[in-house]
Amino acid sequence: MAVAEPNIRNRMLQNDLKRRSVSILALAVAALIAVPILVVIGFIFVPTGDIWQHLATTVLPNYLINTALLTIGVSFLVLSIGVSCAWFVTMYEFPGRQHFSWALFLPLAMPAYIIAYTYTGMFDFAGPVQTTLRDFFGWGRDDYWFPEMRSVGGAALMLGLVLYPYVYLVSRAAFNEQSVAALEVGRTLGRSPLQVFLGIALPLARPAIVAGLALALMETLSDFGTVQYFAVDTFTTGIYRTWLGLGEPAAAAQLAAMLMGFVFLLVILERISRGKRKYHHTGGRYQTINRQQLTGWKSIVCSLFCFVPVFFGFLLPVGWLLNKSILYPETVFNLGFPSLVISSISVAVAASILALLIAMFLVYAKRQDRNAGGLSLRKISVRIAAMGYAIPGPVLAVGVLIPFGFVDNSVDRFMRDTFDISTGLILSGTLIALMFAYVVRFLAVSLNTVEASVEKITPNMEMAAQTMGVTGLNAIFRVHIPIISGSVMTALLLVFVDVLKELPATLIMRPFGFETLAVRAYELASDERLAEAAGPSIAIVAAGIIPVIILSRAIGRSRPGQGSKG
Repeated sequence: MAVAEPNIRNRMLQNDLKRRSVSILALAVAALIAVPILVVIGFIFVPTGDIWQHLATTVLPNYLINTALLTIGVSFLVLSIGVSCAWFVTMYEFPGRQHFSWALFLPLAMPAYIIAYTYTGMFDFAGPVQTTLRDFFGWGRDDYWFPEMRSVGGAALMLGLVLYPYVYLVSRAAFNEQSVAALEVGRTLGRSPLQVFLGIALPLARPAIVAGLALALMETLSDFGTVQYFAVDTFTTGIYRTWLGLGEPAAAAQLAAMLMGFVFLLVILERISRGKRKYHHTGGRYQTINRQQLTGWKSIVCSLFCFVPVFFGFLLPVGWLLNKSILYPETVFNLGFPSLVISSISVAVAASILALLIAMFLVYAKRQDRNAGGLSLRKISVRIAAMGYAIPGPVLAVGVLIPFGFVDNSVDRFMRDTFDISTGLILSGTLIALMFAYVVRFLAVSLNTVEASVEKITPNMEMAAQTMGVTGLNAIFRVHIPIISGSVMTALLLVFVDVLKELPATLIMRPFGFETLAVRAYELASDERLAEAAGPSIAIVAAGIIPVIILSRAIGRSRPGQGSKG
């Protein structure tokens, strides 16, 4: 016994040391990921001279007004389309419902800047729509009025058409998970279907809807390609111009800090909304949803309401892109296109794998503290790491390039003074910086997906594995990964597509001569070579359809007792 007790104490000390080491490493990883945020916040206090006064008196009011109008317009569109369509396909039976249940996800695969290019090509003065109208009616330039696509309203419409699936996704999941009993009680009390929706179903789904709206607005505030192409001055375009046009990184960082403040305000409001109102499922039993059969004009209205966003958000722009790709095959079948696809896919695959590995490390580091009350170092590290998704691309580029540039200049100065050798740029303008930006930006996507899946692994499963001698990394590979493999693949695909679509950070930080599909599409569209932009655009959209299908199938199976029915 005298010998056993020191051995036990040694093992306990070793385990304690191992846990502390994991906690410190997890916190270090999270701190590294948080560097861009800290840099942007730190530059708030850096004096910028007259440049800030110039911005405040000239362009800043336009940034504020246009950004506010854009968020209001997008909010109205994503809520009206997303919530209504989710309710229709969940609770009613009408022609095409089963197809609409998954087709309504499709615009999620369409980047906003690409749909902006396609609609400009179709509806501009020289586009086929206005040209056909002038030819048919014999009109001249001043004989008719046509809505201006390149405006705040046009940008809000483009963003709303591709971002409503965020609200549709969470709303449909929330409606699927609600107890039928609660809705039937409302009907027995004499409430109309509209009153049941407004008084019972909508309040129960409110936290999920607010979360989806917050995601859509974060994407709106971080959008660059659409507003830049439409010549709408917002904070993202202002950051880009101040950084690259005026050469004022401090002023750009301060604009970025203001934008980041708006984004974090959205996050805080969403957290407060979710934290103060706790909604639980009313009823332990889930029955199969008996959808109400609609007939006559009601079924036609529902079908049209669901068809319109799918048509204008996906089918019409994809049809235009395919048409241009067929009419101008040189946009795809050229010597540069395969290398463009390979470079885009390579960085997307590498970033998604790296983000997944970091996410799994942080999640399992936090899981070891699941019995600890309050906030531990590991729980704090996971929350810090998840902040990156709230950072718009231009803000992230500013936050990454400033510290990387400082490190490069410091190393170069030291090598010059010591060895009379110039090292140049080691980190800035390299794939290392770009990959770091991707991981910071999209780590939260992997983190949230993996964390939700790992929570399904109960302590009893782990204890059963321990009794069979399966512990540590062996347990992760033999027990955990087979269980969470579906979520792991989903996380990989989601980050892959997000990186493939990412434009502002790639545009600012890419190495010299390095191009992706998103950058090529943006450059061609900016030069008004819209037909040539169709090739890279359709490649991005095609890659985005896979995770959309996976998400649709997952939502369809999310209701207990519903099986795989849509």
